[in-house]
Amino acid sequence: MPFFKSFSEKAGPPDVFAAHRELYRLWSEMSQVLMNGHSPLSPAERELILAFAAGIAGCRFVYVAHAQVAYEWGIEEGLIEQLVAGFEAAPVDPRLRALLAFVRKLVLRPNELSQADADAVFAQGWDERALHDTIAVAARAAFMQRLVEGYGFTAWTKEMAREHAKKRVKLGYVNLYPHLAQAPAGETH
Repeated sequence: MPFFKSFSEKAGPPDVFAAHRELYRLWSEMSQVLMNGHSPLSPAERELILAFAAGIAGCRFVYVAHAQVAYEWGIEEGLIEQLVAGFEAAPVDPRLRALLAFVRKLVLRPNELSQADADAVFAQGWDERALHDTIAVAARAAFMQRLVEGYGFTAWTKEMAREHAKKRVKLGYVNLYPHLAQAPAGETH
């Protein structure tokens, strides 16, 4: 049950976005560019990274929601659960594993990151843009975790998340929320 009495029992981020359109219109535009814009990483890989970061951080809401988006983009069903449950044993390409190892350390032990961690990513053929996008996606996961846990939202079921994921893949991060796509700049509440 959300901590805010103005929200229904089934509330989630879309309700926060609707209540604070000016702020979250900008957030959704940034998210669209970050998650679906030009990048060395595919949208599927970025959603996998986001879900993985949320999963290892213990945020069920963001983990379930974005794992379903990754699967909708074509990531093999169940891979993210395998990565979260047993990172070393999960069947993942060595190039992607290097990025995920960086994310894992960034989420769980950020003060221990070093040049060697970045160099391990670069050694797998990724460039600085790929590492930047990976870091930004992990940061987006952390923001969303704070938002959903701060509001006391209950994680969606896999079925609800799957339906939302289909819409997100089809419409993107801005058009998924029509009230955000139409919010004029400078609007206040």
